[in-house]
Parts: sequence; C-alpha cells; structure tokens
Amino acid sequence: MNEIPTTMTASVLRGVHDVVLEERPVPTPAADEVLVEVHSVGVCGSDVHYYEHGRIGSYVVESPMILGHEVSGRIVAVGADVDESRIGGRVAIEPQRPCRTCDFCRAGDYNLCPSMEFYATPPIDGAFCDYVLIQDDFAYDVPDSISDHAAALMEPLSVGIAASQKGGVKVGDTVLIAGGGPIGIIAAQVARAFGAVDVVIADINPARRELAAKYGARTVDPQVESTLELQAHVFIDASGATPAIVNGIRSTRAGGTVVLVGSADEIPLSVPEVAMREINVTGTFRYTGTWPIARALLESGQVELDSLVTHEYGIEQVEESLTGEGSTDSLKRIVMPRVRRVEEPSLRGRA
Repeated sequence: MNEIPTTMTASVLRGVHDVVLEERPVPTPAADEVLVEVHSVGVCGSDVHYYEHGRIGSYVVESPMILGHEVSGRIVAVGADVDESRIGGRVAIEPQRPCRTCDFCRAGDYNLCPSMEFYATPPIDGAFCDYVLIQDDFAYDVPDSISDHAAALMEPLSVGIAASQKGGVKVGDTVLIAGGGPIGIIAAQVARAFGAVDVVIADINPARRELAAKYGARTVDPQVESTLELQAHVFIDASGATPAIVNGIRSTRAGGTVVLVGSADEIPLSVPEVAMREINVTGTFRYTGTWPIARALLESGQVELDSLVTHEYGIEQVEESLTGEGSTDSLKRIVMPRVRRVEEPSLRGRA
C-alpha cells in the first residue's frame, strides 16, 4: 500500500466561471469514516449549474467549494471503529451524510433529513480532488466486474432506481420518459429491469433520440408524434421542460403516476386533469438504500453504464468538463482526479 501524502490537489469553484487548482490537506477519517482515493467522478448537471450560476435554489456558493458527487475509488485508510480489512477495497460512494436521528432518518427516509450534508452542495465539498471522506456504511464494495466509471455512475443510476420505485413500475407497465439525456436513458434501463414492457423516451433533439434508441427504448419526437394515446402507467420527467411535463401528465392513464425528476421551477397544473383522472403526482429527491440495487443491476447486466461515458478529463481539465456538458454528443463526462491531463478529452466520444 502506497504511503498517503499530507496534501492533495483539488479543483475548487471560487465563484461563477472561476475554477482553480489548489493544494489542500488530505483529510483524516473520523472513527466511523473511511478515506477514499478518488478514481472516477461523473459530471452532473448540478455541478454545471453551480459553475454557471453559483447557486441552485436556496443553495448558494458563498465560499470556495469542490464540486463533484458521482464518485468511485479505493479505500486507503479507515477510522478507529472501522475494520482495517476494508483498506484496499474498491468502492462506490453514496455521497451524503444524514443525521440518522431525526424523524425522517428513523423512518428510513433519510434523503429528507433536514440536516443532510451532501457532496458538492454548499457548503459541503465534493470529489474533484484526490481524496474524500465518507462514513463507512456509505462506501459500498464493488466487484472487479464493475469498472471505476460505472461505479461512479451508480449515483445517477440510483436516481433512476428511485424514480421507478416512486412510480411503482411493475411487470407489464408502459413507461413514458421525457428527456433523452443520461438520467432519461438510465431511467429507461431501470424501468425495463423492473418489468416494463414498453419504455418510450420523448425528446425533441434527434441526436438524443438516436443515442437513447441504442439502449432499447422506443423514441418519439413529441413535436411530431403525439404521446397522448400512449396512456402510460408511469410518466417520468427527466427534462425539466414545462411543455414536456404538461404533455406527460396528459399522456398518463387514469390512476397512473407522474414522477418529477427534472429541475423545473413552476409549471401550470390542470387540477381537473389530475383530480378527475386520479393521477398521482410525486417527486424524487435523491434516494435511499439504492446502492445495493444498483450493484445488482450492473452485475446482472440488466443495466449498462460504461458506454454512457463519452468524455474523460484529468484534474486540470475540470473547467473544460463543466463547459462542455450538455452538447449533443455528450452523455456522461468523467473526471479522473489522479490523472493530470487527458490529451484528447473526447477519446470515448460518439460521432
């Protein structure tokens, strides 16, 4: 086992469009924590939003902060209460720390904990750095059959799992998904694994539809093809676009469920549409207990994540990874903190 250095390199967001490299002390694990050497970190839309706007809703970047919360790595040190046999193990990180004592935590809904500390959510640092800390039970062992990149993407996979869970997706269902980006494609794979027989992704972007079709989903252009006759059992919004949400609600069968995953602000809601057809409208906020499910889906081959990775970056290229997110040839961008620079960031890009 290599000796752990005293300092590490971190990519730090100081403000809007202001990212710099800093040397920071390597943190020391508390009794219930493990120190993880970071291998892969997925770039999320929330990272881009903080970079572009310096805030998401009430969460405001008021002091320098490290972004990145989709994380995999290797345990290199453990706290006093953690079994030393964990050292050297590859892990996927559930990037949050609930209080574990409030009513929500005790009921198992720890994602709603009012005292939650979540990676890369002000003022908590994330993982665009060499080493991170996490409580022992939120560092999940991963087998060698799961790559570092796929292990990091167990976080967005958990978002897709939570969406299907909240929607109650079951064998025989028809599922409509708005948005053919990474979350939409992952949600489609999960819905299929949960038993849905017809999974449809609606996206106005032809490049997104082409990519989504490669993952077994039926795709439609909602500007050309109506989805109203689909009458889906479950509608999952992964777009955050008001027209898509309104159309999705209308395309949901009576008694069906609408799951809002995308980041829309406010939308017009037809109360008669919801009330008279008894449509269940709900949202998802992160996840609870999803990592073991994610690991099982990856091990069984029911979900495939490696091919979602279209771009790779070194620690010096974090800002480039943030500015390139959302292009039509991009699905998941990965930062590898211990790599200094990737000469061709689009090595894995899809033409």
